[in-house]
Amino acid sequence: MMANYDVVIGLEVHAQLTTRSKMFCGCATTFGAPPNTQTCPVCQGMPGTLPVINRRAIEYGVRTALAFECRVNAACRFARKHYYYPDMPKNFQISQYEEPLAEHGALEIDLADGHSRRIGIERLHLEEDVGKLVHEGTLETAQSSLVDFNRAGVPLMETVSKPELRSPEEAAAYLRAFRAVLVYLGVCDGNMEEGSLRCDANISLKPAGAAELGTKVEIKNMNSFRNVQRALEFEVKRQAEALDRGERIVQETRLWDADRGYTRSMRSKEFAHDYRYFPEPDLVPLKLDTTWIEQIRTALPELPRARRQRFVAAYGLPVYDATLLTQSRALADYYEKAVGVHNNPKALSNWVMTDLLREVDVDDEAAIAQLRIPPANLAQLVTFIDNGTISGKIAKDVFTEMLRSGDTCESIVRVKGWTQVADAGALAGMVATAIAANPRAVEDYRKGKTAAGKAIVGQVMKASGGRANPAMVTKLVEEALEKLTKR
Repeated sequence: MMANYDVVIGLEVHAQLTTRSKMFCGCATTFGAPPNTQTCPVCQGMPGTLPVINRRAIEYGVRTALAFECRVNAACRFARKHYYYPDMPKNFQISQYEEPLAEHGALEIDLADGHSRRIGIERLHLEEDVGKLVHEGTLETAQSSLVDFNRAGVPLMETVSKPELRSPEEAAAYLRAFRAVLVYLGVCDGNMEEGSLRCDANISLKPAGAAELGTKVEIKNMNSFRNVQRALEFEVKRQAEALDRGERIVQETRLWDADRGYTRSMRSKEFAHDYRYFPEPDLVPLKLDTTWIEQIRTALPELPRARRQRFVAAYGLPVYDATLLTQSRALADYYEKAVGVHNNPKALSNWVMTDLLREVDVDDEAAIAQLRIPPANLAQLVTFIDNGTISGKIAKDVFTEMLRSGDTCESIVRVKGWTQVADAGALAGMVATAIAANPRAVEDYRKGKTAAGKAIVGQVMKASGGRANPAMVTKLVEEALEKLTKR
């Protein structure tokens, strides 16, 4: 069925900027404050009030535009976008329309098959957010709804991709790469669950190879990478089946229901003229100084894709490791600090990707920064393994204790007495005891089953509480068994 159609997807990503104050007033933007405690006459649209543009929001918009290789428009202006909804106190939203902050950029994404694609970015503009409705029950059954205006006026940056994504998987890859750039830039915390990063998707199907695009449908209410992919997969299937039946696709906005796994119609899709855009009369047009723009460009940090390539080249890491480690700026910083203390890049990568990420989510920048195991402590743990102070098995216990107590590896090993046993005399006695207790393994070894020696090595390691030097134990066991087989 799907071979008959080409999938065309474009994403509109709304990012809440990490400014301390709102887009056009001085109210705080802190998440989780009591309802309606972060409002003022300006963001509530009271008569006689005048908006003032947040300079830091403009700076963050320019920073993002440059990272996405956009053309920053030295001249831009805000407009009024008119529509009615209970959570919007003015009955219009201050946004940008014909003269956006930036245009014509791109984001390169990596695909599962190892290839990459460059996805065009049509425009990037700034606007103010609206409030939040809290329904008493579900949207369909609520007898009443409450409104919290704390979010009204919070700076939003909307970035619109070109319709160049060709599958739900590509769309999810684009959004993940997009989020990583914003977090690296420090302009958005990327928290989709709290709503600071939101995504709407436009999707259409057209006959395979056809030039003309099909009727697009907008999907809203997707709050995770997985839900973006799931919603688009459902919509591809729904539209394909409808077209196969000879039905016409209606241009509309649909909501994604994550619990039931389907999209449902919300409203007919508006056109630009429905919003009655006109230039915001209370704000003068912006003129951006080119010197200021270049200063922002010079201060851009190393971005995820470049950092990943450097991790592969400088540390000899596999692409998989480098991709995971650079997905989060906090995680990449953590890893590089650890490598700076002990130069064993692959061993440290293994510990970060397995044991460390078992404790924190790779996208949780704050949790990574607050880990009870600082990078230097993890580096010391790997150092102790490399120099034979502790075994790999004991290292797992040390890691757990470091995580629990926050103590250093050195302190824990000293207090617990977990130093690796590498005394040949002491180990020889343990080997002799293990061989005497395992006559069947000895007999199997005599018959040429050399793997039987591993059972004896395991017994010695168990008897030592995992503290015995594994290489030395293996060598002593092999020597002892060889002597027995020559009798």
